[in-house]
Amino acid sequence: MLPHVQSDSSDDDQPSISLFRRPRSVHKLLGGQKVADVLLWRNRNLSAGILAGATLVWFLFDVVEYNIVTLLCHIALLGMLLLFIWSNAAPLFDRPPPHIPEVIVSEHAFREVALSIHYKLAHFVSVLYDIACGKDLKNFLMVIGSLWILAIVGDTCSFTTLLYVGFLCALTLPVLYERYEAEVDRLVAKGCEDLKKFYKKVDSNVLNKIPRGPVKTKVH
Repeated sequence: MLPHVQSDSSDDDQPSISLFRRPRSVHKLLGGQKVADVLLWRNRNLSAGILAGATLVWFLFDVVEYNIVTLLCHIALLGMLLLFIWSNAAPLFDRPPPHIPEVIVSEHAFREVALSIHYKLAHFVSVLYDIACGKDLKNFLMVIGSLWILAIVGDTCSFTTLLYVGFLCALTLPVLYERYEAEVDRLVAKGCEDLKKFYKKVDSNVLNKIPRGPVKTKVH
């Protein structure tokens, strides 16, 4: 769905726009919790650490071509070695033995994640089904075009690179939009107006010329 464009009476007669039809701030739109803080770089050390970790993973899998099974085995091997050294050296230095936090193996956390993924996947499938039924031709054409572009992009790069690019966009686009909101809104408003004009032209020159069957009238 296109962003909501509202006309105003400014001097340059440019349409104003409210992205996502939002009355709230970007931080509230993203949930207003720790995830929003990370995406908007409220905690720069945490956001930079997550970005560095994602970059390291992408470098290992896509550049060095590290195998995921080998990587997991090496991580498990290193973790067991550190735990072994820590467990045996702790009594010598009057230190407590290593303790695994319960949150790592919490059944409740895994259940919450699974339910969240299931809900979002079901909602996504439901939206795609409604669009595929042809209830909204504009959204149908936009989804078809987006999937076609995504297929071309996926054919030119690996799945790891595609995930990394999406992760980079998630960590950069929200904070850039929050900083340059007025400029982005102005550009998107202009793009939406051009897209509406193009759609009207296609609708009048192509879609309206497609022959349709006779409309049946109800007999009372």
